[in-house]
Amino acid sequence: MSRAEVSPGQAADAAVRAPRPLWTFGLLRSELVTTFRRWRTLALLGVLAAVPVLVGLAVRIETRDGSSAGGGGGEGPAFIAQVTNNGLFLVFTALAATLPFFLPMAVGVIAGDAVAGEANAGTLRYLLVAPAGRTRLLLAKYATAMAFCLVATLVVAVSALVVGALLFPLGDLTTISGTRISFADGLGRALLIALVVAASLIGLAALGLFVSTLTNSGIAAMATTVGLLITVQILDQIPQLHAIQPYLFPHYWLSFADLMREPVYWDGLVKNLELQALYAAVFGSAAWARFTAKDITA
Repeated sequence: MSRAEVSPGQAADAAVRAPRPLWTFGLLRSELVTTFRRWRTLALLGVLAAVPVLVGLAVRIETRDGSSAGGGGGEGPAFIAQVTNNGLFLVFTALAATLPFFLPMAVGVIAGDAVAGEANAGTLRYLLVAPAGRTRLLLAKYATAMAFCLVATLVVAVSALVVGALLFPLGDLTTISGTRISFADGLGRALLIALVVAASLIGLAALGLFVSTLTNSGIAAMATTVGLLITVQILDQIPQLHAIQPYLFPHYWLSFADLMREPVYWDGLVKNLELQALYAAVFGSAAWARFTAKDITA
């Protein structure tokens, strides 16, 4: 059939079927708005913002008589003993306190609900009617999960910075290596640490997205993702499993502390980012293979 023989109705149908880049950005924007306007998401961010407040108040109350934070025995999250000398250390302490459970749990909830939640609500088929297709929808879901990783981490960091500035002095700080750096340099490292922590969660986000494609129950997907998170962290603490621990996604999470050394130790940081990229590639591909072949009934 020549171009002249194509009817206006057929041309209109072809235009509807053809995904447009602007429509793809609209899909991503819609996913971001929908996710961050949910009460569950706001509640998770509220809990994360409250953790630095509780840690800061606890340190303030414990040290009001002049004693050191953590009882002087090294208890508590990393950097907690330095919080009383410089409130900026509360940022590092809060990230170290939330990274083992609170931050990944929140990411697991968002990623686990990404596809299964839509299926459970009966809206997944309607989303797939749009011209973006399954691959673009899945990419929008994963991009939204990664955006939540960044926002959640920054919420913890900003909350800790505000609380640290209100309760403790600010100024030049001493690195783990014992060298002094300016407050501006310390603030820059705090931002870099927050970005590294956010990047440390992308492997878990991909795992949660894969789990989300396996079921039509959002609650089951969220529970499974959080359960896997807890199981893997337990495995990472068993000495007899040291041979497999470097391949577990949380193994290098706390390597962000190496950014507070002078010079910076990059070995653990690079291994962490490489491991997260590997998990993202493997489970992202698995999620795509499952989702593109899945029979959508809801």
